[in-house]
Amino acid sequence: MPASVRPWRLSDAPVLLAASADPELARQFGGVRFDDVAAAEAFIGATYRFDGHARYWAIVADVADVADVADVADGRAGSGGAGARVVGCVGVTAIEHTHGTAWVSYWLTPEARGRGLATRALAAAAEDAFALGLHRLELGHRTNNPASCAVATRAGFRAEGVEREKLRYGDDRFDVETHARLATDPTPDTVPLPRDPASPPPRDPSSPLPRDPASPPPRDAADAGRGS
Repeated sequence: MPASVRPWRLSDAPVLLAASADPELARQFGGVRFDDVAAAEAFIGATYRFDGHARYWAIVADVADVADVADVADGRAGSGGAGARVVGCVGVTAIEHTHGTAWVSYWLTPEARGRGLATRALAAAAEDAFALGLHRLELGHRTNNPASCAVATRAGFRAEGVEREKLRYGDDRFDVETHARLATDPTPDTVPLPRDPASPPPRDPSSPLPRDPASPPPRDAADAGRGS
């Protein structure tokens, strides 16, 4: 099967367990290393949700041989799928229904990096978010992480400015560059990874943004302006 994105499954826990051993990736999971598969399963169930507030996509690639990841990224992987496994994640979270905004994040396992998978997965997640009716997607990366900056830029997220010392890891603080992509921005040349057919179908972009049942009803324009 070619590379694709799909919602996370509890059966993906072993990948998450292994990924948490990488200190850089552990930051994505709240700075902790999972003790066992059960802990990783609990994290997926509680955090890697797929609902009206968050849509976490697992990046799946047919990488029976890691050397073939380049072919996977270009859509040339074989159809057998024997080596298909999760190699990363892209999440659209903090979905705000009144203003149509969300926050985006992503990561890849070390062996899958540098092949274009993160860029194409980010493009796929953005495509899905805009199909839901969202208007503005934001993300941020440490200013000392040029690889993440390149992923964001290639997926059509424009740099908007630097927030000083926004993140703290241990005793160190880092400046963060914010990027954003609007539904009205030009579509980038990057070809999005396909979304797994088993995933919930996207809504028509012209339809109203679906409101999660747990969300409060809309308020008047003056009150909504507080979030601007």
